[in-house]
Amino acid sequence: MTFSSPVFLFVFFPLVCVCYFLIPAKFLRGRNALLTAASLIFYGFGEPGAMLLMLGVVLWSWVCALMMKKSSTCRRLFLPLGVIGDLAVLGVWKYADFLIDSVNALFGVTAPLLHLRLPIGISFFVFQAVSYLMDVSRGEAEAQHSYFKLLLYISFFPQLIAGPIVRYQTVAEALNARRSTPEDVSAGIRRMIWGLSKKLLIADTVGQIADTVFAASASASMPLAWLGAVCYTLQIYYDFSGYSDMAVGMGQLFGFRFPENFDHPYCSASITEFWRRWHISLTTWFRQYLYIPLGGNRKGSVRTVLNKWIVFLCTGLWHGASWNFVIWGAVNGALMTLEQPFRKKGKPEKRHWYGHIYTVLAVVCAFVIFRADTLTQAGQMYRAMFAGELLSLKAAAPAVRLLSPLVITVLLAACIGSSPLPLKLAERAKKQYACTEAVLSVITLGLLLLCMMSAAATTYHPFIYFRF
Repeated sequence: MTFSSPVFLFVFFPLVCVCYFLIPAKFLRGRNALLTAASLIFYGFGEPGAMLLMLGVVLWSWVCALMMKKSSTCRRLFLPLGVIGDLAVLGVWKYADFLIDSVNALFGVTAPLLHLRLPIGISFFVFQAVSYLMDVSRGEAEAQHSYFKLLLYISFFPQLIAGPIVRYQTVAEALNARRSTPEDVSAGIRRMIWGLSKKLLIADTVGQIADTVFAASASASMPLAWLGAVCYTLQIYYDFSGYSDMAVGMGQLFGFRFPENFDHPYCSASITEFWRRWHISLTTWFRQYLYIPLGGNRKGSVRTVLNKWIVFLCTGLWHGASWNFVIWGAVNGALMTLEQPFRKKGKPEKRHWYGHIYTVLAVVCAFVIFRADTLTQAGQMYRAMFAGELLSLKAAAPAVRLLSPLVITVLLAACIGSSPLPLKLAERAKKQYACTEAVLSVITLGLLLLCMMSAAATTYHPFIYFRF
């Protein structure tokens, strides 16, 4: 079950909302129990084994955090035990076969693979558990004495599977006392619908083009290859930011405040700026719990570069157990290293038009290896993009055939929607016209109807980040 599936949209979520608001606000324990049960049903739907694994991670983290508060000796003992235990779960289930396969290829041996089924969203709930332990150890968060409140924090279904990665102290107060005003409910529903529209109406439309092109990478012309690369770049943004919008909206509906996960990353003028705007919760996690503990930028320029490379190699691996992701992380690390000499310490970066062009081209090209199923397919795409046939009607024909009026409309809407322009126009309209809210409500209702028809009539496409 996922956010864009008919079962979730038409049955599960409406039922949870009705039951939640039927429970009086003063009975917060009952509301928490309902949300915990709903989260376990949501996650365990079709994957009960994965649910048991998540319950074990929460139990381990809960015990270790409580033990850390007993004394400084216990903290020094149970912090590494807790972190290593949580990361070991991620390592075994996500990376064991990748490591075994790499060793087999390197040394010519045939060690058997484990073939463990990868639990959906394991990278997200393990990282939240690790951040909880780290923050308790640093004194930035209080150890939670209730296992079930910690379970709700980690398993809460709006952000369980694909984030944003939420630090415990962000929601600690809401676990004990919160309220949902009518304004919260209205804004949350609207945000959820806009996020769903990003996924179903934009990401899935351009995603079909990207899938078609990557499947034909061996024979793609230059225009076709670039069309596929651009479509995937838009797909992954609208797919993932759409999920994040839905998570933030649902959290607001239930009285939780989740951090924003995207800030118009395709408007960036450097890769450094791009990573401040893209998947903000993951970037923040690596900065807080890896980059800074490694020394950050406090130990000289060489060590700073090394720390950034370590972070981006880990970022690539976090996305998947594949050399494609490792190389993708290395490419981003290399680009940030190359940008370093042009950044003036302590001064704001100047944003030039050519910086925007360079960044967009770099992001599009880097996402090719992120999307490719194999290194061979990535090589085929790059060869087509930079050495393929270009100046002929024959070369352009495959791309033109894919550009139906619907696809062209969606591509234009996607490009405009990835900029701050729509939000700025909406804010200006709110100040000038009293009917703006009513107009936005009508638009939102229309988008909901389109999403419902799309979800009921088209083939189901899971969110991209579910596999991470």
